[in-house]
Amino acid sequence: MNVRLEGITKSFFGVTVLRGVDLDLRAGEVHALVGENGAGKSTLLKVLAGVHRPDSGRVVLERGEVSFTGPRDAQAAGISMIHQELDLLDHRSVAENVFLGREPVRRGRVDRRAMEAGTRRLLDELGVGTVDPTTPVARLSVAQRQAVEIVKALSADARVLGMDEPTAALADHEVELLYRLVARLRERGVAILYVSHRMREVFDLSQRITVLKDGALVATSATRDITSDHLVRLMVGRPLEARYPERGGEPGDVRLALRGAGNGRVRDLTFDVRAGEVVGLAGLQGSGRSATARAIWGVEPFTAGSAAVDGVPVRVDRPRTAVGAGIGYVTEDRKGEGLALRQSVKDNLLLVRRAALRGAAARRSADLGELLRSVAVTARGPDQEVRYLSGGNQQKVVLGKWLAVEPRVLIVDEPTRGVDVGAKQAVHRLLRDLANRGVAILMISSELPELIGMSDRVLVMHGGTVVGELPAGASEEAVMRLATGHGAGGAA
Repeated sequence: MNVRLEGITKSFFGVTVLRGVDLDLRAGEVHALVGENGAGKSTLLKVLAGVHRPDSGRVVLERGEVSFTGPRDAQAAGISMIHQELDLLDHRSVAENVFLGREPVRRGRVDRRAMEAGTRRLLDELGVGTVDPTTPVARLSVAQRQAVEIVKALSADARVLGMDEPTAALADHEVELLYRLVARLRERGVAILYVSHRMREVFDLSQRITVLKDGALVATSATRDITSDHLVRLMVGRPLEARYPERGGEPGDVRLALRGAGNGRVRDLTFDVRAGEVVGLAGLQGSGRSATARAIWGVEPFTAGSAAVDGVPVRVDRPRTAVGAGIGYVTEDRKGEGLALRQSVKDNLLLVRRAALRGAAARRSADLGELLRSVAVTARGPDQEVRYLSGGNQQKVVLGKWLAVEPRVLIVDEPTRGVDVGAKQAVHRLLRDLANRGVAILMISSELPELIGMSDRVLVMHGGTVVGELPAGASEEAVMRLATGHGAGGAA
């Protein structure tokens, strides 16, 4: 099915988010939608999916103009959406999620056999037959959950599919499954509107690309006719400087030292992070990267081995103890764990200082004006609620609250997940600036180019422990050999 969006304009609270945007979707084609955070991409997707009604403009299907009063109208017309935050019920089975609200009924009761058979057929068609329709969703990987979302849409006879950052929560090795699913959808003639900040995906998957900036259409181009550099210039309105900041000089003294540290999820962790360096922590999903971060931070404390900060032994049994020891932590889940979304930019920036520091330590912290300048948050003012900021600006606030307490060690887990290329560069600069000021940074990222480009050296995890160390500039292949258990440490 082909779809046209014509002259779409939408405002919220007097702020214009979309300005007369034109876009068309074609059956069997992936149309990528790109732009910085706040460009209007998600709003345009939601107009297409019936979540928002445009203030002006129209949506035209093959049978003519339509006016959706809600997502159900759009689904009835063959349009479905897969959101960045997956909308599944963890403790129900795959089949129950796929047919939620549309359960087949036989003799007055839900026909589970028909529901499971229909789910099995769609899973097989999409090449994910290894997923059992009776399995609770909570047991699935994130990539498998994405597959269930797609099956759910197809079970409702979706012929147009909007995908909003579908790989934001996926590790590199899981993206391959999504690539296969998108190829199968194209074969079925589904028109796909694909939003992503990952340039590699945009060029691998799409046939056409549309760029939005400040809610307005900048350009639409065949993918084969545009380069990544040109695309970035269209998105940000300027050429980006070198993709990653220049590495610092020789690192200083050991800031964080682990010796044989472990708990039920990780074991025998022995490594150092020095003042002024960024140490990357690589590994596949389930390798223990985030478990290591959470253990250092005291959420799931170490039960074996030892830890020290600046040579002083510490026993971190909870986050407050970690802060007192000079350790900060940027979680991978900024909305769920990193921010108080209904509080202001100011309150979020000062959150850690107010909660955990007292007396002289609090007085040494940076003042609000200095913090705002340091993190360069784009907001109406310090009193604006954080939930109304773009993803990139929210992430700057998460980092900014740690600048306020000047940690000696900072752990960052997926620091640029779901942010645009311009905001990524700003986050990278912030991290490198912190390192240059003597902070020891332990950085986790599922994007290997980012991890390699930012790190002074890379530690690789497999099976809950560190299996090797690689120098700055190591190849992706060298990292993956260690991450999959097929290599030994050494230079790439």
